[in-house]
Amino acid sequence: MFTGIIEATGRIAQALDLDTTRRFRIDGGALSGALKPGDSISVDGACLTAVAVEGADFDVDVIGTTLERTMAGRYREGTRVNLERAMNLGARLDGHLVQGHVDGVGHLEATRPDGEYWLMDFRIPAEVAQATILHGSIALNGVSLTVSEMPGADVVRIGIIPFTWEHTNLGALAPGDPVNVEGDLIGKYVGRILAQRGA
Repeated sequence: MFTGIIEATGRIAQALDLDTTRRFRIDGGALSGALKPGDSISVDGACLTAVAVEGADFDVDVIGTTLERTMAGRYREGTRVNLERAMNLGARLDGHLVQGHVDGVGHLEATRPDGEYWLMDFRIPAEVAQATILHGSIALNGVSLTVSEMPGADVVRIGIIPFTWEHTNLGALAPGDPVNVEGDLIGKYVGRILAQRGA
């Protein structure tokens, strides 16, 4: 389980295509020394396992369903990624409950500055939009964010403060760029229960 509060950004140092998986070596930067083999880590919001750790670098293997549902299939050497270690039980929850189970890929529609912050419009998968509410939570590239407006059936508008702009990879996005999307955990469960009841 994660909180959506990004600890560091890293870079893909190496991308290796195997028969049915992709192996990435990630330069963890500020997380150097904080990981050990077997640890869970969120990479752009996808929960992965550090299978090897060497200095500031760690390796992760990405398999079929994760390749299909996330941006991992698009990663290349040099790609900047958001990183967060799994939370400790009993730790402060500064963001919201994030499983690291990406629901699908969305795309940035537009960005515009608004005073000291930025407004970003993202088109998200329809099944996530159904469980999303105004002022509710959503995770984009693993970042815990609040939905400030919903200008379209499957579009969310997010306000990005300067700290988040500078300390995550969201500020580097251009219109059309993909993002990993995880809908609000509680919203998904409520939606599932109501659907089973025929509501």
